[in-house]
Amino acid sequence: MVTAAASHRCNSGISISDAIFGNIRQPKPPPSLPPPSRYGSQKRRDWNTFGQYLKNHRPPLTLSRCSGANVLEFLRYLDQVGKTKVHATTCPFFGHPHPPGPCPCPLKQAWGSLDALVGRLRAAFEENGGLPETNPFGARAVRLYLREVRDSQAKARGIVYEKKKRKKPRVSQHQRMNTSSNNVVECSISAQNGLHGHGYSFDPSKGLVMVGSSDARCSAIPACLS
Repeated sequence: MVTAAASHRCNSGISISDAIFGNIRQPKPPPSLPPPSRYGSQKRRDWNTFGQYLKNHRPPLTLSRCSGANVLEFLRYLDQVGKTKVHATTCPFFGHPHPPGPCPCPLKQAWGSLDALVGRLRAAFEENGGLPETNPFGARAVRLYLREVRDSQAKARGIVYEKKKRKKPRVSQHQRMNTSSNNVVECSISAQNGLHGHGYSFDPSKGLVMVGSSDARCSAIPACLS
């Protein structure tokens, strides 16, 4: 029976020694996909949460019939689990960034959290087959609501939301030298086009273009260095 089993395994492409002694190599498992990023995981959780909200809506809503108004309802619904104290205008701590004591003002979602949430859901909507022109998370009403929340919370909490300034790309010394060289070449070409019948040369140590005329006279003009 061992011989028969070995013959069967041999016919299947396994060597006799491996068949007898059981030294059969297991196939390598397929390479595993890299784990999703933190942003991707959060986006998927947010999308599932919004889908559950649509199912629990009365009457139930489908994604194709979802509008900007439904997105606003969802954002206000999330205030139930907010953690940011937003002072009312009648609160003595209104506009105080660090209130010295407790107050009965409600907890809401911070503007920064809502803004990031809408951005993730807007991307998830299009990744799941939605069209950009029908994206409810990009509706004008949603943008105006986020702006209103930002301004009202800034006044109530006594803070200022500033837009992050984009850092200008640094120009390396090598790039500056290349730019200067290009300017010199352009200047030399211009000199050539404007000084017919004259010879010229560039002196890099002095930053001058030496121009010689047909009567052996020579003059110097500054080069176009930046």
